[in-house]
Amino acid sequence: MQFYYGSQMPLRILDEAEFWKHQEEEHTVVIRELVAGLEEMYVKALKEWEEALSKTHKQVLRFIESVVRAGQYVPNQLYEQVLKLVSFCLQQSLDFIKLCEQIKTESEAVSKNPTAKVVLNHIIRESEYFVGIAQVLLYSSTGQSS
Repeated sequence: MQFYYGSQMPLRILDEAEFWKHQEEEHTVVIRELVAGLEEMYVKALKEWEEALSKTHKQVLRFIESVVRAGQYVPNQLYEQVLKLVSFCLQQSLDFIKLCEQIKTESEAVSKNPTAKVVLNHIIRESEYFVGIAQVLLYSSTGQSS
């Protein structure tokens, strides 16, 4: 990730969040479709996650529109709201990773499906990638260090 976006940094942060929330939303479907006989509790959880991630994705899109409309000058209040949203997205991804880990380790259906384990590991790595990006962006935006 490059940090030469200057006044467009909020837009860059939101672009990342928009892409990864959409990816995670799609991943809920991939898991459900891939794992035949997935336990109902996980199917239900994944459907709830799909809805939650879709809601977050739409919220990110609304913020992108606001930042674009703000033009070259993004008011401090809007910038702070962007950082809060990205922080929420980061925590949401951490929680989604926990669910994926739980499905991978506790699901009987996944234990019988080596391909599902590989796909779940891939999905987890992708969400971890977003977490890493979000942490760097948040820490660089707030002056904290990791």
